[in-house]
Amino acid sequence: MLNLKHISITFNEGTPDEKRALQHINLGLKKGEFVTVIGGNGAGKSTLMNVISGNLLSDLGDILIAGKRVDHLPEFRRSAFIGRVFQDPMAGTAPSMTIEENLAIAFSRNKSRKLKLGVTKKRRDSFRDYLKTLNLGLENRLTAKVGLLSGGERQALSLLMATFTEPNILLLDEHTAALDPARAELITELTSEIVAKFDLTTLMVTHNMQQALDMGDRLIMMDAGQIIFDVSGKEKSKLTIEHLLEEFQRIRGRQLASDQAVLG
Repeated sequence: MLNLKHISITFNEGTPDEKRALQHINLGLKKGEFVTVIGGNGAGKSTLMNVISGNLLSDLGDILIAGKRVDHLPEFRRSAFIGRVFQDPMAGTAPSMTIEENLAIAFSRNKSRKLKLGVTKKRRDSFRDYLKTLNLGLENRLTAKVGLLSGGERQALSLLMATFTEPNILLLDEHTAALDPARAELITELTSEIVAKFDLTTLMVTHNMQQALDMGDRLIMMDAGQIIFDVSGKEKSKLTIEHLLEEFQRIRGRQLASDQAVLG
């Protein structure tokens, strides 16, 4: 469903601040595969997400989604194939618009645009059904401004908006990091339920090693713009945080510097 071939990108090339953010990344995700991505600060995790989504264009390499090359497409064109939830609950939604208006925009993401009413009675009933699955009572607040929602409610709405059109690829960019523990747990549970329900091919970046171990069926570790460790299935299920730290030190010859990756 997702295939990255020799993806490379360098920032500030030819200057003293030159940084090779991604170095010949090769990565393939099968349909329905849920992959978690860990690594310290500056490992290239968010750059990888931005390159896949089209927010950044790679210097080299090909990106294929469902067998179609998309690396030449701008971000707004790729949005027909990709759903994304960001770390900031304020991102991904329009705060001055209502819940139903936000959902209507998300609903039309992978459809041709037409000059007709965005929120019909039939569509409103459908939105209520989707919102009920969140168990937050948002189905009774369709006309409420999204800017009035709590961080957790807004992130849950963002997750629903990114997934209910069943995109080819779901990108989760540390989408629980800015929430308090209770809300983070809620969004984590909703994520697992929604990904399983729609059998979504998912790539989730997280600083939290335990979350990366608990979620998904495959884990990759990044460092200095490279994928240095890739594990799945039963082998992944047996891993602990201690094992991951030992593996990093074995591969790199040094300790993982980011405490946040350990403590989450």
